[in-house]
This record gives sequence, C-alpha cells and structure tokens, in this order.
Amino acid sequence: MPNDNASRQAAITAIQTYFDDGGFERELAARVAIKTESQRPDSGPELQRYLDEDIVPCLRAMGFDIKIYPNPFDGCGPVLLATRQEDPALPTVLGYGHGDVIQGLDDQWTVGEGPWKIARDGDKLYGRGTADNKGQHTINIAAMRAVIEARGALGFNAKILIEMGEENGSRGLREIIEANITDFACDVFIGSDGPRIRAGRPCVSLGCRGACNFDLLVELRDTGHHSGNWGGLISSASIMLTHAIASMVSKRGEIKVPEWRPTGVDPAVRSVLDGLSIDAGPGAPTIEPDWGEPGLSPLERVYAWNSFDVLSMHIGEPGRPVNAVPPKAWAHVQLRYVVGTDPEDIMPAARRHLDAHGFDQVQVLPPPPENAGFFYASQTPPDHPWALFVRHSIGQTMGEAPDVIPAMGGSIGNELFTDLIGVPAIWVPHSYSGCSQHAPNEHLLMSSSRDALTLMAGLYWDLGAGSTP
Repeated sequence: MPNDNASRQAAITAIQTYFDDGGFERELAARVAIKTESQRPDSGPELQRYLDEDIVPCLRAMGFDIKIYPNPFDGCGPVLLATRQEDPALPTVLGYGHGDVIQGLDDQWTVGEGPWKIARDGDKLYGRGTADNKGQHTINIAAMRAVIEARGALGFNAKILIEMGEENGSRGLREIIEANITDFACDVFIGSDGPRIRAGRPCVSLGCRGACNFDLLVELRDTGHHSGNWGGLISSASIMLTHAIASMVSKRGEIKVPEWRPTGVDPAVRSVLDGLSIDAGPGAPTIEPDWGEPGLSPLERVYAWNSFDVLSMHIGEPGRPVNAVPPKAWAHVQLRYVVGTDPEDIMPAARRHLDAHGFDQVQVLPPPPENAGFFYASQTPPDHPWALFVRHSIGQTMGEAPDVIPAMGGSIGNELFTDLIGVPAIWVPHSYSGCSQHAPNEHLLMSSSRDALTLMAGLYWDLGAGSTP
C-alpha cells in the first residue's frame, strides 16, 4: 500500500516545478512535432509512430503494461490501452486522450513556424494538438507521474486509453472496447478533452450532447429549365427546400419539430448552471441573447437543450448562377441533442414533420460515409458520488469550487464509458473555447495549463488516499 504519510503538497510542488522549469513545454513540443493528421489517408505510419516512439516509452517508464489494438476499419488509427495494476482491491480509474489531430493547414498559420513546431506568444502556446488533445493528455500523464514519484505508488489502479482516430469520428473504438470489454473494465472514467466554459477557472463536465447528421434532398427533375420561360410554371427545388427547413426551425433558431424539443430543463441541471457564465476569451463570437429557445439562459441553451443547424447547402451552380429553375437542392443538417431525446426517432420525426407540412417531396436521408456524424447523448448526474468526489478534490486544491456543466456542447463518445462499460464518466477539460482548435493558430493557455497540472496532481493524489466512493 502507498505511504499516505507522504505529502500531497510534495506532488503538487513537483508538478509546478516541472512546468516552471520548461518540462511541460518540452514534452508537448515533441508530441506536437509528430504529424498525426488522422483525416489524411496516408497518416497511418505517423499515428503509429506517436504511440511507439513517445507514448509507449513514457508510460512503460511509469510502470504501465501496454496493449495496442489495430483498428477494424481500414485506414483508421490504432487504440492504446495502458494498465498499471497495483492491487485488485483498489478502485480502477480509466483515463483518456487522443493523439490524432485535425489537418495542419500549414500555409494558413500566422504565428510561429507553422503547426508542427510550438511557439510562445505571451500566455499562448501555439501548435496543432496543443489544445486538442495532446496538451490535455500530456497534463494528465505528467500529473500522474508526479504522484507516483511523491508517494511511491498511485494508490489506485490506472488505465489510460489513447485513441488515434477521434478526429475521424472515433471509428472502430466501440468495436475494440466491445471485443475486449474486460480489458477496459473500471470503476470510474476521468478524462480530459474539450474546453472549460471560463478560461481561468477549473471546470467539470458530466457528459455530452449527442449529434445526428443527415441530408435533406429535393429532386424534381433531371435538369434545370429557363427561369424566364418556366418560372412560375414549374416548382423550384430551392424554394421547396428552404421552406421545408423554415418549417423545422424558426428564423431565430427555435426548433419546431415537436419530437426534437426536450420536455424541460432538469432542476438539478439548472441548479449547477445557475450563476455561471460563458467566457470564451478574446476574439470569440458575442453571445446573442435572442437566438435559440426563448426563456432559457445561454448556458441552458448550449448545455441542456437541443439545437438544429444547416451545415451545408448546394443549389444550382454556386459561384456561377445560371438563369434556370433549380431541379435539385440539397442540405446537410445536424441536430445536437441532450439526454431524453430518442436518437432512433430523430430522422423519422423529421419525415413525419415534413409530411404533415406538405413537404412530401423532400427526402430525409442518411449522409454518405464521408459526411456521417452520429454520437449518442449521455450524462452522469451532478449529484453522483464520483462527481461530488472530483468536484471536492479540485475545490480543495484550487481554493474554489469548479464550474460544473451537465454536458459538453460538443459531442464525443461519452456513452462508451457510461453505457457500454457502465461507469460514471467525468471530464476535466484543460482548454478554453477560444483556443482555435480545428483552425489555424490552435493554442493552449500556459496559465490554465499550470493550474490544470496542479489540480490533476491533487486529484490523482486523492484518488489514492483511500476515500473514494
């Protein structure tokens, strides 16, 4: 058993020294330099190299056993599971990170020497993957290492999942976990991804909204016809599609499809959101108070309600219009949805709604694989004992309670942990909304990173102190 007379503060001081002496920046720089662009078809060797040359040696030196699972889908990245088993009687904590990144967009960066070499500018550390997600799992691994060195052990069993295809929709991850379910068994999931709601304040997220992408298609005829000779005589695919969409969502973003509307905001969810505000940092869009569902606060609209949007449209000849009544019109749409919305009924509900409003010629179709996007909504209750434990630990370390949100506004495979493995899932994000992830000039805030290292060292210490739920 670990020596619990060792100092919790020693682990925290050690991790702060690691940061102040440049250890975090050096370790992250080596990871950013590996071009793990999972959306590129030729990325396989780099995805594997990230694991083989960096993550595997790092975790083995910390006493972890390593298994790497090939992806069952061609062209998709492997999945690593590292396990440190100290005592079967101790709780097992599963962590998470993804080593793949979105495409670098090398020629669009205006800071430093591009996406693959980190650059400092004040509080910002630039580089592809600094925020999403190499910086976040670097923080957690380093904090766990500090606890091992200070205590001589973790005091709990640890598993770390690093996937190399999250930016490709985590294809294959479910199949790998299902086929090896005992390997991934744990008592609680505690991972880091996504943004805080306020850059300078710790945050705990207890789930994620789901996402359902699908297509709306109007095909009236094979070709267009002269708009002067035929306008007013034959139906227009563009007008039909735009009116169909207008029947589904108001001009201010209020959802009109009954089955897509939650029954209300849970009082426990409303309680944890009360008094919070979104601070995405400089350069972020201004929140529009009259957009979306009336009567809800901005946080309730993004963390406790559904939102619908049109992500792309194609009508006629964009950029080179011709004088013809459009024969076809297409839109790629998305519903972000919270727990309580029936995911299997999202597209059928759209079909029923369109039929009821006279739009039977508008087809509701699943998107082609390259545009597919589907995530289930899932959530751990705010008053779950594990959620309360994490919140208390962070508050003890930082001297203030963290912000708590019931679900991330974005989507990630949270249901793999809550539903498939069957454990509470708790996210402690280390980035912020203005980090430019998926865009040029992605960055992480150094001040937030130092705080994150501190609070994670405290959390990992507490997980091994013998007082977990």
